[in-house]
Amino acid sequence: MVWAVLAAFVPCKADEGMWLLNRAPKKQLKEKYNFEPTPQWLEHLQKSAVRFNTGGSGSFVSSNGLVMTNHHVGSDMLMKLSTPDKNLMKTGFYAKTQAEEPKCPDLELMVLWTIDDVTDRVKAAATPGLSTADANTARRKMMTTIEDEAEKKSGLDCQVVTLYQGGLYHLYGYKRYTDVRLVMAPEHAVAFFGGDTDNFEFPRFDLDMCFFRIYENDKPLHPEHYLKWSKPGIGDGDLSFVVGHPGRTRRLNTLEHLKFMRDVDLPTTMRRLWRREVQLQSFMARNNENARIATEDYYGVQNSRKAYTGMIGGLHDPAIWAKKTADEDLLRKAVNANPDWNAQWGDAWDQIANAQKTYREFYPRYRLGGGSELFGMARNLVRLAEEKPKPNVDRLREYRDSELDSLFLELYSPAPIYEDLEMDRMASQLAYIVETLGGEDPMVKTALAGQSPRARAEALVKGTKLKDIDVRKKLGDGGKDAISKSTDPMIQLAVALDPESRALRKRFEDEVEAAEREGYSKIASARFAQYGENLYPDATFTLRLALGTVKGYNEDGRDVPAFTTLGGTFQRMEERKGVFPFELPERWIKGKSKLDLNTPYNFVSTADIIGGNSGSPVVDRKGELVGLIFDGNIQSLVLDFAFTEQQARAVSVDSRAIIECMRKLYDAGALADELTAQ
Repeated sequence: MVWAVLAAFVPCKADEGMWLLNRAPKKQLKEKYNFEPTPQWLEHLQKSAVRFNTGGSGSFVSSNGLVMTNHHVGSDMLMKLSTPDKNLMKTGFYAKTQAEEPKCPDLELMVLWTIDDVTDRVKAAATPGLSTADANTARRKMMTTIEDEAEKKSGLDCQVVTLYQGGLYHLYGYKRYTDVRLVMAPEHAVAFFGGDTDNFEFPRFDLDMCFFRIYENDKPLHPEHYLKWSKPGIGDGDLSFVVGHPGRTRRLNTLEHLKFMRDVDLPTTMRRLWRREVQLQSFMARNNENARIATEDYYGVQNSRKAYTGMIGGLHDPAIWAKKTADEDLLRKAVNANPDWNAQWGDAWDQIANAQKTYREFYPRYRLGGGSELFGMARNLVRLAEEKPKPNVDRLREYRDSELDSLFLELYSPAPIYEDLEMDRMASQLAYIVETLGGEDPMVKTALAGQSPRARAEALVKGTKLKDIDVRKKLGDGGKDAISKSTDPMIQLAVALDPESRALRKRFEDEVEAAEREGYSKIASARFAQYGENLYPDATFTLRLALGTVKGYNEDGRDVPAFTTLGGTFQRMEERKGVFPFELPERWIKGKSKLDLNTPYNFVSTADIIGGNSGSPVVDRKGELVGLIFDGNIQSLVLDFAFTEQQARAVSVDSRAIIECMRKLYDAGALADELTAQ
């Protein structure tokens, strides 16, 4: 990977940026592309974009509430709607009529409707004289107050979003939808053709798409905004835009913070992923049903493992460190040279460095994690009973009133729970706790209760009644009294572990998060003072606009074209002898002669994306849909920490291939007609 192209800090260059839609890069677009986005154009993209609670993005693509995303974003629902006799991951699914569209058990879709700047109000809550920890608490309470007031006034789902790691606070008002039904998904074999081998690579040949429909009052929603389908599609060198919800970047992190991630956080995460991947391979190999029920877990772990490998690789690159060092030195020199700036912001970097030193002291205990789905339910029920009686502003953030509907949707989901998989998850987590803390640790002894991890997991999972929704609801409604009287082993474990878990969380919030929030707020002010406010914040799984040109690249001395074709899929299969994961579904083999094999299939662009952008629409200058983001190449994985467009590329499914396959392989002409209707 060549990073020489990365110069010292420039506020905006090339096609860099995950931009707020209310702070779009209008100057750069005008200067480089002679394109001026109007307020109406930006509003249209904003209100056509959809956020999935499963961690991805999507968009409205018809006037009848049709939503498009990736197969791998929708796969959680495909698994939950499957049975041993009807595996939708294997067979795919298409509802030829709306009456055949099954309701998803716990899917929540959000559309960003309003944006308001509440920075002054949030920051003013941290009055002079408060300690760093108390100031952080005061800001959190004010955020909850603002959300409560806004929800009562607007009826929207309101969230105060932290931007620039504490530099700004915006109030987002969302329209929330929970009656979501599955419309169409291809087979997993073609949605993830090439499997882990080709994941984060290019050329690619994946039909990574999935379609849902939103209903209101048992009728399809008619959204005010939706993306029209482009007839001509997009060409090499064309300008494109991505509107979606990138998960998290750390480009504004200080050097000391990045060192903590390089040396502690990311390696720990990688070890856990490698460990769990091997365990899941063993679990899935036992029988076909195990393989079916663990598919979602397994591919998720594989994907994360490969992504984190790329991130760590970026933080091992001396060129990235040289750039980061130059950027930080430049800003710190500017602050030190100005007495007023130095008095206000000069200690910010030391604050963050000290926070990382503190975090190292208790990181292993704090990051032990939860375990099984059933344990997660138990912990939520225990904490809900404790938090709900408190004033709203005093609760943990995830239990405030504005979050309860989403919590209950997940907590009382009718989705199937598989005992064998739950025992494997729980045994894995219990063994990890022992390995991390040692067998004599009090938490370990409490968790294991004198049993081996496997035996304890079996006793917990087989003994709990939380698999029954009615039991969960009774505990949720019964509050503290119901929890204290419960003899359910999973509830009792959650009760036993919660005091230490809460204490560690409070320590993190008071000693790490509070210092980081204060320090990064100062650094954000320094950046704005030095470079102006035409800067994008780090990604926070909130709506962003990225831009880029469709463009190939050079790798290892060979040119990689921007597009692949449907015909290339069959060539790739033949190269790999059709052996997993390079086998195509039977309908593709039989239907090959029907296809126009020259149809553009997947393409790459220089758009600045990251995890969470999966399912994001790609649009042209007219705002018409030309593609569907589903991946980045391996060179893009360092975009968590630094931007480059030399080789890093966003990978998309071409809109023309979607229609071609619908009409000629999936007998989904009606759906194709709905998409292309103008």
